[in-house]
Amino acid sequence: MKLAHIACAGVLLLAGSAAAQDGGKSNSMTAMTKTTISLGTATPGGGFPLYGNAFAEVMNAADPTLSIEPRNTKGSNENIPLLESDQLDIGLVAGEPSYEAFMGIGRPATKLKILTAMYSSPGMFVVRADSPYKTIRDLVGQPVAFGAKGSGLPILSRYMLDGIGLKQDEDFKSIYLDRAGDGPAMVQDGRAAALWGAGIGWPGFETMAKAPGGARFIVPDAGEIARIRAKHTYLKPLTIPANSYPNQTAAIDSLGSWSFILVRESLPDDTAYRLAKTLHGIEVTLCKKLPQACETTAANTVAAAPNVGLIHPGVMKYFKEIGVVK
Repeated sequence: MKLAHIACAGVLLLAGSAAAQDGGKSNSMTAMTKTTISLGTATPGGGFPLYGNAFAEVMNAADPTLSIEPRNTKGSNENIPLLESDQLDIGLVAGEPSYEAFMGIGRPATKLKILTAMYSSPGMFVVRADSPYKTIRDLVGQPVAFGAKGSGLPILSRYMLDGIGLKQDEDFKSIYLDRAGDGPAMVQDGRAAALWGAGIGWPGFETMAKAPGGARFIVPDAGEIARIRAKHTYLKPLTIPANSYPNQTAAIDSLGSWSFILVRESLPDDTAYRLAKTLHGIEVTLCKKLPQACETTAANTVAAAPNVGLIHPGVMKYFKEIGVVK
């Protein structure tokens, strides 16, 4: 979607009218051009719409000439082709779909670029606290909600399960949701034994943890983590700190990746520069707005990118100015 330029918040007053008002002095105002940016998120009830709405609100407040407009999509696997066909300006994409697109796994390598790393996404299963399931293998043969169709979550789980010799659609009764927000109710009423998700502040985990009776999280054990990393080296050890969720008193170690805001290849350098400068000027404000957005930093973007050449040139220009890259 091409950037829309809209005249707003100021017009040139007619000379005659201005003269009548101030005795002949010119009282013109320079018209402000507002740049509208379309932002693809995901289905309602998931982490991407939560993040995208907070991102847009804080960015729009910081730069009145920006109008970032979030829009619900089917998630990562829809956002990528929408960006590639210029139907979105920027889009939220999970780590695994990003990695596959950048590396050309199962498809031609994408020419999309990174605006910023969003947050790390350690993957976990959540079950009712009164359920009998304690390990991943306990869930074999059970109905498991692996996330919304088109989102990156089922891809992360598929890689992790593959690393320990399990097949998502053969060893489990896999459920793929139309809306990410539908998962917790399915676990609570028994239609699913577990819900798969990822990250800190993920809405599905919050809902489960706050439900009557509480919840329990299931992750790979140390041996399974080693096996997964040996097979899928791009997955990183990540920790969910204690008390990230209600009644979660101990830190949880798992594996995962970083989600990104990607931009269409044709996004002008000056627009990407402006977005990066605005974003990293309000990192503290975004962090206060949404805890998981505390990881949205320039330094994390450089560290999380598969290589810095995938970061948009306009963003790199700003990073060089602030000394994050040489």
